[in-house]
Amino acid sequence: MRFIYHHPVPDFYQTENPNCPKNFISDDFLKEFSDIAIASQFAGLSYSRLSDEFRTEWNIDWDNIIILKYFMSDDILKMEPSKEKCRLEDAEFQEFGQKTFALADILRQNGFRADLINPLDDRVSLRAIAMQSNDAVITRSNMCMFREGLNLGLFMIQTSIENLPFKMKNDMLWVRDYCSTCGVCIDRCPENAFDGDGKFIRKACTAHRHGCSQCILFCPFYKRGYDKVKKRYDRMVKK
Repeated sequence: MRFIYHHPVPDFYQTENPNCPKNFISDDFLKEFSDIAIASQFAGLSYSRLSDEFRTEWNIDWDNIIILKYFMSDDILKMEPSKEKCRLEDAEFQEFGQKTFALADILRQNGFRADLINPLDDRVSLRAIAMQSNDAVITRSNMCMFREGLNLGLFMIQTSIENLPFKMKNDMLWVRDYCSTCGVCIDRCPENAFDGDGKFIRKACTAHRHGCSQCILFCPFYKRGYDKVKKRYDRMVKK
């Protein structure tokens, strides 16, 4: 998620990349790394292997990505849009950025190449990378949602590790159909950031300028959680 009021995260690397990086990670060390990330208050990890077409489109030469997801604070999300809200969201962003550098250092110390992808760099889309994981979906309100939730911030590490547990199939695509039957975000949007066909109008949305969070707060996926909404959807489909 890119907020234009975020400031760049300073470089906190403590370890240089290895000269001859390893390409394969053991199950035990990957679990240890994941446990450290969760203990650092990340909500979960996903993994993207970027396709040749994707790398050509974005003009990049790396392909294996670790996605680190953190929950945006409920208390901050529920604040009215303001400069103070933006400041607090940026402070949270900076905190998890520093934690991501620490996790990259752990990979480097164990022989893997690990580099943060600059979340404020428009030369590549973190949302597009997230969709390459087959572990996310774009909601009607233009949010990038993972199973853990809608209210997620993202940091990403591109790495030399080639045997990450990549998903081959996206089992969340049903969300698009559910969103088309819902429309709560359209009804609750204070900026009318949807056109007559219910399509999101990015220029009208003030989330990136003032910190509006209404579409998140009223979304069933935020209020009830992914699993409960999925059960409701399954009942709808069976009728």
